Amino acid sequence: MKEELVILVDENDNKIGLMPKMEAHEKAVLHRAFSVFVFNDKKELMLQQRALHKYHSPGLWTNTCCSHQRDGESNIEAGTRRLQEEMGFTVPLEESISFIYKAPFDNGLTEHELDHILIGHSEQEPVINEEEVAAWKWMGLEDVKQDIVNRPELYTAWFKIIFDKFYNHIER
Repeated sequence: MKEELVILVDENDNKIGLMPKMEAHEKAVLHRAFSVFVFNDKKELMLQQRALHKYHSPGLWTNTCCSHQRDGESNIEAGTRRLQEEMGFTVPLEESISFIYKAPFDNGLTEHELDHILIGHSEQEPVINEEEVAAWKWMGLEDVKQDIVNRPELYTAWFKIIFDKFYNHIER
């Protein structure tokens, strides 16, 4: 299987090249990414627990899904594709905020991403792809915020950063 390429960007999200995903994470090179947040009518967030065999952050809780855009793919197209691949459903997505973050991991890899937050709404239960996802649950934003404070070791490094930025954005 051919390794996926990520889109290298400058701080203004201008494409400056392509690089294999693993190499970009080894070298901590800034690249484009997206994070999908799906909410229900109770304003609860759908969280996923990463599959236990993932090469980093296995078994940790994170947002509904996240990944990298493919060359020529819009943020919405990428989010829709990945939501279907990981969670087994699609919903209309809309763009929210974007920002740059950097999160190193114990295994020597680093996420250095210009992350686009995509928002969707759904009442349906996902049909998870067990290669990607171990479990899922709905959780209120205040509960997520408090659980991250009380048990940060249960959450991915990037979700803690992204949730804080996103939470502050929606509280305004």
